[in-house]
Amino acid sequence: MKKVKTFEEVLEAADRLSLEEQETIIDILNRRVIEQRRKVLIKEVQEARKEFQAGNCRQATSEEILKEILS
Repeated sequence: MKKVKTFEEVLEAADRLSLEEQETIIDILNRRVIEQRRKVLIKEVQEARKEFQAGNCRQATSEEILKEILS
């Protein structure tokens, strides 16, 4: 089984890479983070739709929401 490297070890390993390799890693990580955020957002939207369909929430205008928050 592979040993999981600590955050510090990963950073030290990245320091040993060329500038181009570091930029490639940044690009790959950025795309992975975007994809993970997209998956989380999709899940949250699906859950919100289920709650709405179950009658657990209601439609409201932004003004109504702000009024409720500020009261």
